[in-house]
Amino acid sequence: ENAKENSKDSDPKHVIDSTTKLLNEAVPAEILGIILPLLLGVAFLVLAECKVMAFVQRRKGPDVVGSFGLLQPLAEGLKLILKEPISPSSANFSLFRMALVATFMLSLVAWAVVPFDYGMVLSDSNIGLLYLFAISSLGVYGIIIVGRSSN
Repeated sequence: ENAKENSKDSDPKHVIDSTTKLLNEAVPAEILGIILPLLLGVAFLVLAECKVMAFVQRRKGPDVVGSFGLLQPLAEGLKLILKEPISPSSANFSLFRMALVATFMLSLVAWAVVPFDYGMVLSDSNIGLLYLFAISSLGVYGIIIVGRSSN
């Protein structure tokens, strides 16, 4: 009977089913509950920075899109997504793009252990600070891979 349980755990179909079940439950909602406010917060902090810099330089700030420029971060994000991708002509294109995506994902994954409120944390780990340092240090490899791929 024990051998039967071990064979069930090593069965690839069982592993895929359990992983799919885990991802389909509450994890995507928790991940989106952390990532979306984080990205929106960063977008509007950039808007606030632009407005402060415009005030310091005595010029009009970003107020073209929407009322008081509130849609400016969405317009800038859309522009960033739709503009032509820049990559060196001799670069390994797939490695270049993979490194950029990996660096972005590592910066988002680092937020998994940051508690936002009591009980509101994605991964409640005893080694959260060590995890944060480890993930932060891995972000450097994306920059190194981008440099190496653009030979």
